[in-house]
Amino acid sequence: MNDEPVLEICDVVRAYPGRTAVDGASFALPRGGISCLLGPSGCGKSSLLRLIAGLEPVDAGTVRLRGQTVAAAGLTVAPEQRGVGLVFQDNALFPHRDVAANVGFGLAGLAAEDRRARVAALLDRFHIAHLAAAWPHMLSGGEQQRVAIARALAREPSLLLLDEPFSGLDGHLREAVRDALLADLRAAGTSVLIVTHDPEEAMMIADNLVLMAEGRILQTGRPQDCYRRPVSIAAARLLGELVVTDALVADGVADTLFGPVVAHDVPDGTARLVVRPDALAPGVPGLTATVTRSRFAGRCYLVDAVGAGQAVTYPLVGDPPPNGAQVTLGLRPDAPTLIVTGGG
Repeated sequence: MNDEPVLEICDVVRAYPGRTAVDGASFALPRGGISCLLGPSGCGKSSLLRLIAGLEPVDAGTVRLRGQTVAAAGLTVAPEQRGVGLVFQDNALFPHRDVAANVGFGLAGLAAEDRRARVAALLDRFHIAHLAAAWPHMLSGGEQQRVAIARALAREPSLLLLDEPFSGLDGHLREAVRDALLADLRAAGTSVLIVTHDPEEAMMIADNLVLMAEGRILQTGRPQDCYRRPVSIAAARLLGELVVTDALVADGVADTLFGPVVAHDVPDGTARLVVRPDALAPGVPGLTATVTRSRFAGRCYLVDAVGAGQAVTYPLVGDPPPNGAQVTLGLRPDAPTLIVTGGG
């Protein structure tokens, strides 16, 4: 088995007039599986995708695919020579070609019989064989997406790039189309990098996460590791709500509003405690707070409370306390915690 990464990004920079879109980005993607590049709108995700695909040059750093350098300062290997498939958010199907012709568009170099066979296999794999003669305007959003991905895979790329592929779909349709499509891609053994700004979706579908903000890569790893063991407050915020409060570290223990927390390898002095709201346990000794509001959120209530100058929101299964009630909030024994010093 080849353990070499399918993609390596090393200190990549891409600057435009007045701003730097990608600022020293570095990460590697394993072969196979689904990876998600997650970050807020405008953080440089789509620019980075274009650099990987070869649609723009890098200003510094290197891009390597299957061990070969395809981009560096002064070097830009043409997109068609990279073995990368790219599907844009709008799918960009050719309106004057039917589905079969769209899928076979990049296969002009194959013999006609081989081209027909490959197109037929892709149509079958993505369950759109019955649409072979249909025109793009006749297709649903999910069907257009399948056609676009089949077209991108026709040249058998080693890496498929998808830019916000599910943003145009809503509700149950989005979930159904996403799950079916990703199951097909996994079955095909394709290495996939999906750009998204939706943390819940990214954690649900990804084998590997790449967290990005302000042009920089903050953290990479399995979704559960990035969620439970973030390397910084900025990385933690990308994956959901946080409770951040002051702490004082002495001899490996942080004194916090929610009680003492183990702080191995953290220097003595002022710091901050970072936890997820579901780490807070009502009725456990810690912060004494006053309930100010409760909201029903389906699976639980979200309870707002304030104490010792600290505002918190915590989830609660069951009926919430009334406004004005006093509650104590400690930390669940198994709650992941992060103690940060300096800028965090």
